[in-house]
Amino acid sequence: MAKYLLLKHYRGGPAPVVDFPPMDQWAPAEVDAHVQWMHDFATRLQETGEFVNHQALSAEGTFVRHGGEGRPPVTDGPFAETKDLIAGWLIIDVETYERAVEVAGEYSAAPGPDGEPICEWLEVRPFLGSAPTVAE
Repeated sequence: MAKYLLLKHYRGGPAPVVDFPPMDQWAPAEVDAHVQWMHDFATRLQETGEFVNHQALSAEGTFVRHGGEGRPPVTDGPFAETKDLIAGWLIIDVETYERAVEVAGEYSAAPGPDGEPICEWLEVRPFLGSAPTVAE
């Protein structure tokens, strides 16, 4: 089994297949249906033993970096442009990369406005199995 991270982005990546408004412009019932679909999807993956974790994130965020010895961290943000922010993730533990892609394809079909599949692009990232070694 190998773990994969399926990343949901607010915007970014390839051009959208379906041009839908941002979720904050959806009707409350559409948001509720979308969230319920995500929970039901996770439950199906739990039943097959492929589910590890899933979370949604808010659009707000701040970049932080080390400010130097004895100095406070440097921050920048929050950022108004959310296209580069991660909206959420699903972590799965599957037998093959092909299965990870299959799960991502299904996950991409979450409902949006009017219950239509949003067909969003998802980033599929394998977890690093072990730390890389440095040859001397």
